[in-house]
Amino acid sequence: MKKAVTGKIVPDAEIPITGGKARRLHDLKGKFAVLYFYPRDDTPGCTLEGQDFRDRYDRLKKLKTVVYGISRDSLASHEKFKAKHKFPFDLIADEDEKLCRLFDVIREKSLYGRKYLGVDRSTFILDPDGVLRREFRGVKVKGHVDEVIEEIKKLQKPPTKRS
Repeated sequence: MKKAVTGKIVPDAEIPITGGKARRLHDLKGKFAVLYFYPRDDTPGCTLEGQDFRDRYDRLKKLKTVVYGISRDSLASHEKFKAKHKFPFDLIADEDEKLCRLFDVIREKSLYGRKYLGVDRSTFILDPDGVLRREFRGVKVKGHVDEVIEEIKKLQKPPTKRS
């Protein structure tokens, strides 16, 4: 399977999404898109991250940017998580790990000495043409959404002419 590469159009993939909408990655073209990967629904860090995106969603909308949270949880779990925290954006269920592999976010982790493969908290910004413009890996939740907003503003600035 191909991998998403910064500076290139992201390969297309089917995305099972909340609200019963069948979508594909290429359907996101036309606006900036933020894809944030998180380990599990309704865990403390993942909830806080989702709430931060929710609380700044109006700022992102003004920047003509859509947001999608992605984890390996089921659509049913996502629907509950989204409703419970009133997320104004959709969540993508990646139960088969296609998107996790596409964006290379599965990493070996350790919990109480037990090794396992889990999702590395990561965020990706796609431009309106579907090109991967920025990736954030090993994300720390505090302040991250503001960092994403600032990066989108930079990406939207027209290039300056050199004399």
